[in-house]
This record gives sequence, C-alpha cells and structure tokens, in this order.
Amino acid sequence: MNHSFDHSPLSSPLPRTRKIAANRPLAWIGAGWSDLKANPLPSLAYGLLFALAGDLIILAALDQPHLLTVAISGFFLVAPLLAAGLYELSRSLAKGERLLFIDSLRCFRRNGESLLFFGLILGLISLFWERVSAVAFALVAIDSPSSGAIFLNEIIFAGEHLAFTATWFAAGALLALLVFASTVVSVPLMLDRDADAPTAIATSLRVFIGNFWPLIGWALLIVALTLLGFATLLFGLIVIMPILGHASWHAYRELVE
Repeated sequence: MNHSFDHSPLSSPLPRTRKIAANRPLAWIGAGWSDLKANPLPSLAYGLLFALAGDLIILAALDQPHLLTVAISGFFLVAPLLAAGLYELSRSLAKGERLLFIDSLRCFRRNGESLLFFGLILGLISLFWERVSAVAFALVAIDSPSSGAIFLNEIIFAGEHLAFTATWFAAGALLALLVFASTVVSVPLMLDRDADAPTAIATSLRVFIGNFWPLIGWALLIVALTLLGFATLLFGLIVIMPILGHASWHAYRELVE
C-alpha cells in the first residue's frame, strides 16, 4: 500500500510524494514491458536510436581511453532526458491513445524551456566528469596504449593502479547517485505537469530521500539491465531501453501524487 510522504511547510508548493514497497521496481519493469507490447514500433524505434548512438559514441572514443569510460558513464547521465519520448508514449497509452514515433517527438516542444535548462545541467555535469577523468587518467597512465580496450584491461581488469581505480569508481558512483536522485522523476514531471526544472529536481530529491532503499534497488536494476545491453554490443538496448523508459514513467506515476 502506498503512503503519502509528509512534507514541511517550506515545501508545500511541491507535488506530494508517496512511499512505496521495496519490490515495486519489478512491477515497473512489468508495466514497461506491457507498454512496449502495446505500442511496439515507436518504442523500438527509440531503442534503436539508443543503440546506434551508443555504438557511434563508443567507436569514436576507442582511441581515447578516458573518453571510452566517460562515454559509457555519460550514457547513464543523459538517458533520463533522451527517454522523454518514451515517457510521452506511456503517457498517451494511459489515456487510451497510441502515438506514432513522430508524434511522440512533440513532447520536446511542451515545456521545452525547462527541458532545455535541465539538459544543460546534465550536459555540464557530463563535461565536468569528462574533464576530471581526463586529468586523472593522464596523471596515472601517461604512457598507456592508445587502444581503449587494452587500456581498460591494464588499468581496470589487470589490477594495476588499484587505488586509482577504486577512487575513480567511487567518485563516479557518487556523482551518478546524485544525478539519479535528481532525475528519478524530473523529466516525467516536467512533461506531465509543465513543472520548471528546479521544482522537478526538488521533487525528485524528495522522492529519493523518502524511498531511499527501494530507489537504490531501482538504480541497481537500471544499471544491471543497461550493462547487459552494452554486453550485447548495444543491440540489446533496442529492447531494454524502451522497457526502462516506460518503466520510469510508471515509477513517476506511483511516486508522485
């Protein structure tokens, strides 16, 4: 059973949020799969775009080791915004409507200023992480091979520079957790209620704090499924990303009153 999460008077303008059970993320995945089956062509079109864009980014970064790792982590940072069209498909399905792919793109024109501002924030975070990674990798591995695959094998998998690897992963995980907490319901809220970016971010942080452990489980599930997609040379993302996008919409609908 869902329970309203208490608010302080200072946060009264924000939408009310709910507490959820720990197993709800699995239900969101099921709902995402149902949305995919209900309107497969536009959903899979988004999945194909995710896969092709990811392949192109990784191919372009293979000769620049730090960019390869940043490209993968950056994928997680900007995915919530890129999945806006999938949220729109789920939003329409809830009203009994089935949109074409081209129709779903119109969501970017609704509340476009807030979405643009939010995208700028995510872009700046990605740029910051790229610069930090570039400096860190240069300090540790100046003479590393130019091949990204060989570099990753030596730095991460072969056990060299363990302190650096652990610190880099810890910093990346902390940044990713902050971004996740700020985005878990932000974009769906901006699309659904024309909320501005600060309101959406504040609501998302409140949702995260009120449902810390269930949403940690949701974050781990997202990471695991996305890495599974990467393990298939990103072709698995054709199906996985639409499911996660639709599931994120159902998460928003359940977490925000």
